[in-house]
Amino acid sequence: MVEFKDVSVTYTSGVDALNKVNLKINDGDFAFIVGPSGAGKSTLIKLILKEIDATQGVVTVNGFNLSKLRRSKVPKLRRTIGVVFQDFRLIPTMTVYENIAFVLRVIDAPAKYIRSRVPYVISLVGLEKKAKAYPTQLSGGEQQRVALARALVNDPKLIIADEPTGNIDPALSYEIVDLLKGINECGTTILMVTHEHDIVRHFGGRIININKGVIAFDEVVGGSAK
Repeated sequence: MVEFKDVSVTYTSGVDALNKVNLKINDGDFAFIVGPSGAGKSTLIKLILKEIDATQGVVTVNGFNLSKLRRSKVPKLRRTIGVVFQDFRLIPTMTVYENIAFVLRVIDAPAKYIRSRVPYVISLVGLEKKAKAYPTQLSGGEQQRVALARALVNDPKLIIADEPTGNIDPALSYEIVDLLKGINECGTTILMVTHEHDIVRHFGGRIININKGVIAFDEVVGGSAK
């Protein structure tokens, strides 16, 4: 669960990025976060990941009260969250398998678990035949699937997809969101930040619109997908 209670963020430059935001994302939710550039979307994500702290208010993520969370415990928080970036952030010298396994090796997961878990998430994103390929041998859509598998491999409670369709062909964007929807149906909470209103209109669901540091709209709407 993610909860913001009267959360405000004022940067040292004097910019008010968020102003008394109240928001609750329940376990198992799928929500699109939309809004113009500079509206506060990135600030919201940075707060959830504890990259920055709230100026005032309380942020709770997956049972962690972030205002009271010690720096030494931040890695423990982040292990409950998977992040998919717009620019993939794959390691070019590693294969698909190695890129995904690297996440588990960093946290000293047992080798036996890695050998079973990595092929499983590769199959979830439909890349079984690409496990030994390097990022440069993949299309943009395939690279984003690897990034999604990497976010999934540690079995996080929450996945943040930050403009995950920004660098891939529009036709493939729908496939990526379909994958996220399927992951969500298995119980993982998904927050997807996007500028692509066509995708939002197509899929529908919970739409959280941030504008000028406040939540202007938070409703469940129907999509055009049949």
